[in-house]
Amino acid sequence: MKDDKSAKAKGPAVKTTRAAKVTSKSRTAQAKTASKPDKNKPGTRKSAASTTATKKPAAKEPAAKKPTPRKPAKSKTKRRRPSVSPDRINAIFSRFHQIDPEPTGELEHTDAFTLLVAVVLSAQATDAGVNKATRHLFAAAKTPQEMVALGEDKVRELIKTIGLYRNKAKNVVALSQKLIDEYDGEVPNDETALESLPGVGRKTANVVLNVWFGKPTMAVDTHVFRIAHRLGFSNGKTPDDVERDLLAIVPEEYGVPAHHWLILHGRYLCKARKPECWRCPIEEHCPMKDKTPAPRK
Repeated sequence: MKDDKSAKAKGPAVKTTRAAKVTSKSRTAQAKTASKPDKNKPGTRKSAASTTATKKPAAKEPAAKKPTPRKPAKSKTKRRRPSVSPDRINAIFSRFHQIDPEPTGELEHTDAFTLLVAVVLSAQATDAGVNKATRHLFAAAKTPQEMVALGEDKVRELIKTIGLYRNKAKNVVALSQKLIDEYDGEVPNDETALESLPGVGRKTANVVLNVWFGKPTMAVDTHVFRIAHRLGFSNGKTPDDVERDLLAIVPEEYGVPAHHWLILHGRYLCKARKPECWRCPIEEHCPMKDKTPAPRK
C-alpha cells in the first residue's frame, strides 16, 4: 500500500516534468522559427541576397585592353597651287587668241534676262537641247513680266524636252517674280544679287557676268574643271578651288574670253574619255604624258 501511495505521490511530478519538456521544445521551435528569415519581408530578401552574393566567388577582372594608337591629326596647311611657268600660260592663251579672238557662248539669247533663263535651264542639259526649248519659250515670253503672266504650268509644258524641267519651270517663274519685286525687272550686275535668285548658283552668275556684262569671271563647269587639271593649271578638288586657281594665273588681257576658250576646248577637242590630242593646237604645251595618238586610216 505504501508503494501505491508513493506511486500516486510521484504521479503528478512525472506529469509536470513531461509538461516542462513539451514547453521547452515548443519554445525551442519558436526560437528556430523566429531565427528563420521571412521571405515575404523585403528587408529579409535583401539580406538573403547579400548573403548569397558573398558566397559567390569573385569574378575575374577582364584583361586590360591595349591602348589604341591615336591617329595623326590632319594637316591644317593650305592647299598649294601647282607651279606653272608664266611663259607656258601665255603661250597657251595666246594660241587660243590666234584661233578665236572673240569667242562666244552657244546658248541663244537676246538680252541679260533671256541669257539668265537659258543658263538656268542648261544645268545637266546640252546647249543644243536648251536652244531647242527656249525658241518656243522666248516666243511666248521674253521679259520677267511676260514670264510671270505665262505661269509655271505653261512654262513647264514649253520646256519639257529638257531634263529637270519641272523644277526649272518653277525657278524661272520665281526668279522672274523676284526680279520684278526687287530689281525693277532688270538683271542685276552683281554676283551676290544674282545668286540670291531662285535656281541661280555661282556658275550661272559667273556666266551672266562674263557673257553679258563683260567681267573677267571664270565659270567652272565639267569641261573647265577637266582642262584645268590636264594642263596643270589647278589641283583643286572643287569648282571653287579651280576657279580661284584659274583667276590667279590667267593673264589680264585674256580674262574675259578665257572662260569660253577653256569650255570650247574641252567640249570639242580635249574630251573626257578620248581627247583628240593629235589635232590639239596647244599639244606642245600640254604636260599630259599619255596622249591619244591619231587614229589609223
